[in-house]
Amino acid sequence: MIRRRRLRASENLRALVRETSVSASDLIYPVFVIEGKGIKNPIDSMPGIYQYSIDRLDEELDRIREAGVKGVLLFGIPAHKDECGTEAYNEHGIIQEAIRYIKKVFPELVVIADICLCEYTSHGHCGVIKDGIILNDETLPLLAKTAVTCAQAGADMVAPSNMMDGHVAAIREALDEAGYEMTPIMAYSAKMASGYYGPFRDAAHSAPGFGDRKTYQMDYHNPREAMRDIQDDIDEGADIIIIKPALAFLDILKTASWETDMPLCAYNVSGEYSMVKAAAANGWIDEKKIVMENMIGMKRAGAQMIITYHALDVANWLKEE
Repeated sequence: MIRRRRLRASENLRALVRETSVSASDLIYPVFVIEGKGIKNPIDSMPGIYQYSIDRLDEELDRIREAGVKGVLLFGIPAHKDECGTEAYNEHGIIQEAIRYIKKVFPELVVIADICLCEYTSHGHCGVIKDGIILNDETLPLLAKTAVTCAQAGADMVAPSNMMDGHVAAIREALDEAGYEMTPIMAYSAKMASGYYGPFRDAAHSAPGFGDRKTYQMDYHNPREAMRDIQDDIDEGADIIIIKPALAFLDILKTASWETDMPLCAYNVSGEYSMVKAAAANGWIDEKKIVMENMIGMKRAGAQMIITYHALDVANWLKEE
């Protein structure tokens, strides 16, 4: 008789034969930095997550250092917004100054700069607009300039999330010309037009002022199209590929792990985080068990790294094991 249970008899025995694991070094923690002073704003739709002004960042950086998380993904929230998202590529903008500060006080931390315009535009879209149309090619130079200013500020990596066609190539060319040929690009290659982003838009003040983002973010019905977008970004010079959101698109992540040997990242987005938090607050689930199960699901599907708002909790739970 085949007895699979022989290898499940104890926790230590189960650990010996375990095929998939997650560690603190796999995790990237998103951080929201807002212009101003003395600010630590709670994000109501994302319990435990805050917007920090630069002068309050130390308390969050201390938590990150203590947890042992190795990387952060930065999102900036400027005081001023305009039609062209000028503050995104201001050499002394909020994101650039946050990068400088973090690299000064926590130099070993891997700092990844999100490259998009939506937090910086008055209309909330990810590109330049004319007559209600988001213009692709006219947006590319602004994204490239944003990436260069972030690299100049000390970013270890840039992560373009805007979903304009050709954005990776434009950013790669600009970085190389500016002398940052060793700055990697973590591309949001399969970023779906998803309902899971609602809490993030509260956090980043980035909700579109009209319409939606379906003309540039991906249609989530189309897995083959996702693979074409992933391949396009690889061909344009991406170094890491992001699949976003994670849980509803593990099939895309798994297919990408079969069809490419590129490093893959799952973005466990705000809506996924907030649903877990809400259910746990109501006593319907065991938060730790659900979060760890989700982490392993993403790793099992092929992610080598995970962007997640649960990062500090996960890293601290791992220490307890």
